[in-house]
Amino acid sequence: MEPSHWLQLSRTVRFGDTDAAGVMHFQRLLGWCHEAYEQSLERFGLAAAEVFPTPGSSLAVALPIVHCRADFLRPLVCGDGLAIALKPRRLDPGRFEVGYSFCCNGDSVARGLTCHVAIETTSRRRCPLPAALNRWLEASSLGGVQPL
Repeated sequence: MEPSHWLQLSRTVRFGDTDAAGVMHFQRLLGWCHEAYEQSLERFGLAAAEVFPTPGSSLAVALPIVHCRADFLRPLVCGDGLAIALKPRRLDPGRFEVGYSFCCNGDSVARGLTCHVAIETTSRRRCPLPAALNRWLEASSLGGVQPL
């Protein structure tokens, strides 16, 4: 598998993703962005419990989304296969964004963006990003090559 396998993902538009007109419902795109982010972290080797809260365990740092954007370039219908490319980028020591490009049959069909900040879960104050997430961001900035 290529080193950047955690930055290149895929999915298929399902019937439940579409509206009464038979095209992808607009709100699904941001959901797909977050699912791709989660899948990318998992493929990189980060367990969900290292990044996302789970019942019975608490994390010292939360990573809420503080800004998001979705651009639709052409309608998507049930059965369309999508290639999703992620482009994570550290903005400062406590903030990062992930850009998402969606392609169908080689054509760009949608784009998304999520911007996240690190906050201490107890005080809700901004703080540095967790080390594990910094490793993912660093490897992503190297074109998908995992550092030693």
